[in-house]
Amino acid sequence: MRIILGNKRYSSWSLRGWLAMKQSGQDFEELVIPMDTPEWAEKKADPALMPSSRVPTVWDGDIAVWESLAIIDWLSDRYGQTAYWPVDGAARAFARSIAAEMHAGFTALRRQCPMDVCSSYRTFRLEEDARRDAERIEQLWTKAREDYGDGGPYLFGAFGAADMMYAPVAMRFRTYGIDLTGAAATYQTAICAHPWITEWCDAAAEEPESWTIEHYEDHVRAYL
Repeated sequence: MRIILGNKRYSSWSLRGWLAMKQSGQDFEELVIPMDTPEWAEKKADPALMPSSRVPTVWDGDIAVWESLAIIDWLSDRYGQTAYWPVDGAARAFARSIAAEMHAGFTALRRQCPMDVCSSYRTFRLEEDARRDAERIEQLWTKAREDYGDGGPYLFGAFGAADMMYAPVAMRFRTYGIDLTGAAATYQTAICAHPWITEWCDAAAEEPESWTIEHYEDHVRAYL
């Protein structure tokens, strides 16, 4: 298997797909393409590499799968639902719902706070609509932990699909100094300390300086 990724520093969707691949337990190759470069423009136009012109894209033999939730579903069908979703029906329903909410929602937070795992901004000014998104996420994390979190430090105890979908948000909260409380804060600490997150961040720190996306940097500086 092979996964096509964008910059590990910035690409939140790439992180989700990559975590899903790690969870499968299968060996895979990865190709990281620096976004907003001539190489990116060339590669994303190649349907034999990126059929949707987006990352992540997983190639399982001759089969291409893209979009993070589709990748999770493909891998869970192949390598076991219980590696990705809770066994309990109520927990599984909640996990699938909040994963889908992440996939489709929280656009204000995602727009104002692009993922940047290599930076830290303690004086970042969060706009009200983005703050409402953050509060909603904190509520979801708290409910998951309090109602279904027995058996481990992650949203539904064991690490799973919901954690894959929300890991980039936990990184955003850390980057932009968005403080959490209670069970949500404890969860954020746990997910940011996951060894796969550490591996991803270490790789991001090794990316060339030439891969820096200046318009991301300019966007963030406007809120400092």
